[in-house]
Amino acid sequence: MSSNEMTQKPHAVCMPFPAQGHIKPMLCLAKLLHHRGFHITFVNTEYNHKRLLRSRGPSALDGLPSFRFRTIPDGLPPPDADVTQDIPTLCRSSRDLCLPYFRDLLQTLDEESATSGSPPVSCVVSDGVMSFTLDAAEAAGVPLVLFWTTSACGFMGYVQYRSLVDKGLSPLRDASYLTNGYLDTIIDWIPGMRSISLRDLPSFIRTTDPNDFMVDFLSVETERAKRASAIVLNTFDRLEHEVVDALKAMFPPIYTLGPLHLLTAQLPDDGTRSIGSNLWKEEPGCLKWLDSKPPGSVVYVNFGSITVMSPAQLVEFAWGLANSGKTFLWIIRPDLVAGDTAVLPPEFSAATRERSLLASWCPQERVLGHQAVGGFLTHSGWNSTIESIVAGVPVVCWPFFAEQPTNCRYSREEWGMGMEIDSDVKRDEVERQVRELMEGKRGKEMKRKAMEWKEMAREAACPSGPSFLNLDELINSVLRQPRRY
Repeated sequence: MSSNEMTQKPHAVCMPFPAQGHIKPMLCLAKLLHHRGFHITFVNTEYNHKRLLRSRGPSALDGLPSFRFRTIPDGLPPPDADVTQDIPTLCRSSRDLCLPYFRDLLQTLDEESATSGSPPVSCVVSDGVMSFTLDAAEAAGVPLVLFWTTSACGFMGYVQYRSLVDKGLSPLRDASYLTNGYLDTIIDWIPGMRSISLRDLPSFIRTTDPNDFMVDFLSVETERAKRASAIVLNTFDRLEHEVVDALKAMFPPIYTLGPLHLLTAQLPDDGTRSIGSNLWKEEPGCLKWLDSKPPGSVVYVNFGSITVMSPAQLVEFAWGLANSGKTFLWIIRPDLVAGDTAVLPPEFSAATRERSLLASWCPQERVLGHQAVGGFLTHSGWNSTIESIVAGVPVVCWPFFAEQPTNCRYSREEWGMGMEIDSDVKRDEVERQVRELMEGKRGKEMKRKAMEWKEMAREAACPSGPSFLNLDELINSVLRQPRRY
């Protein structure tokens, strides 16, 4: 490609929030844009850039001439271990410290375009909770799209935080309100969401602190989203149409592009397929182990990249799985247990050795898509939820925080493909629900519903489907708009 052709290409700068569950879908979107002719600059924090190199190899982020990686500081001292950084702390540091670094990066990229022949920045695609990028994009005169990596229902929950505070529903008066039935209060005034309990809204409102940082942060971020050129959600219309329609009446244009990983999987390999986003090293032996198991026989257990639990909770899950009698693949991150190393009782290992595999991380999309997997014990993070929908795998949910309770509620009540384990997990309940998931009448009905949603997801993501059409409209109506000088 000549330098003149290169400078005419649109150039998207993609800025994910620096956590696994945000980097992965942003990378999918970046690959889709690259396939449509965009030059991509993908921005990681310095800490996560180093983690990606460790997990995927020293050449993992070499990229391509038209798909480059750059870094900015996150403003935090590096942790001692290879762990997920504290989310509220990351939110605070990104809000307070990252704008000048990001603004300088945009300026540097423009200066480089004058000398290297790479195209000048023409648009920014930023994580929804990195809205400091709005100021930098406005100063540069380029459109900015905010990508909220939550479900639509989770995003709507955050949008309502200010109203929940104004109506006196949050903060809680004291800690007793966590257990006295108050969280069962029904909220019937949220647009597009049928009567939902406080318990099922994103969890930060359960605070007793009137100055809670996350409630304030998310209230501000959702309000600032109204300044964006457009908003992207990783969902599809038939899955969350009522909430999406309500959001469209409140915000700039909203584009549903999900399931993003299903769109990305259809791309021909233009050199980006090997570019990955896992911050932990995958153990490929998981798939070979699954190959040896009968169809639908394995419970897949993974609580995501951020969830932590107590040693006692780990043991309850372990014995619940053991007592279920089912075969299981359990992903146990090194930092799954809060402040400690995950250690399972020797008796558990002895009891389950012949029907279990424990691993620290795995290629989840491929695991969920494997014919041996019949059910998923999950934290209800949005990536895991939509990946289970695409695979047609029913779920047992143990939501940890943020919008995971909302995703869990929709999996149960709206989509009919899930059950929930109480936050105070007990082994008997784990055993009962795993058995029901894998062999019970309700489990079979959940599987039927999951397969229906799988078909609808594939219809949304087919080349003529609404998600691809929405991507076309996003590119033509927003991202390719001329720069304002």
